[in-house]
Amino acid sequence: MQWAIGIDIGGTKTRVALVSADGVIGDLRVAATPRLAADVIATIDTLIAEVDTQAASAIGVGVPARVDVSSETIFSGGFVDLSGPSLVGRLSRSRGRPVFIDNDASMALLAEARFGAAKGCSNAVLLTIGTGIGGAVLVDGRILRGRATAGQLGHICVNWRGPRCVCGLRGCLETASSGTALRRLITDAELPGDTSIESLLARQDDRARAVVRGWAQPLRAGIDSLVAAFGPERLVLGGGLGAAAVRALADFPAASPWFQCEVAPAALSDNAGVIGAALAGLEARP
Repeated sequence: MQWAIGIDIGGTKTRVALVSADGVIGDLRVAATPRLAADVIATIDTLIAEVDTQAASAIGVGVPARVDVSSETIFSGGFVDLSGPSLVGRLSRSRGRPVFIDNDASMALLAEARFGAAKGCSNAVLLTIGTGIGGAVLVDGRILRGRATAGQLGHICVNWRGPRCVCGLRGCLETASSGTALRRLITDAELPGDTSIESLLARQDDRARAVVRGWAQPLRAGIDSLVAAFGPERLVLGGGLGAAAVRALADFPAASPWFQCEVAPAALSDNAGVIGAALAGLEARP
């Protein structure tokens, strides 16, 4: 059996796992994601050491940023900026194994297409809904990368007069329907800070409905745009809030038959990123 180390750097948590070629996690470690790049790298080093074995023949890394796979370059980062250090070079030297790097959502979609909610689909779209919103597109069975960094789906515009996004634009989907946006809506509604989306979905009062509507309606608008652009067989919602988002969207159907597409929760939950990263590392080996 072939094994690889998968690394998924999220806006809130970093996961490192030993994963087999058939998607089985042999060992998993999770830690909070620091805000400084040097601290992120130190955290990764520690977690790798805890799961590493001689059986692992490659390393795959998913980062929440724009990544040029061909040049192994991280162009930018939002909540976690790793654009400065040479992450691939450092890991390759310290671990003595080939390292593959890509956007974290692309890694998650690879796993979902192989073993999860997009299995059997040649064309699919994934949105990861967590601290921010990431995205990836599968076209004819291959991850779409465009010139270098296609798939920045959290930055499609759903309100051009909306709040400023970390990317510099206004009204990005990430500003309206991410976990960060949900927390803002809950605060603005003067609800307790620990209010969960699950509790809001279970309630029937006006304030709860208003928060869910404010969160889900922009997401539906973004999904309709993605369906129009890519014509996927299935649109998968992953990340920590993906399953709840699917439930919230039940009350906000597609705007017209043009945009009909099955919307499904990710089957691999929060582990899609590490599984996909490990698979990508194995497949990219020379």
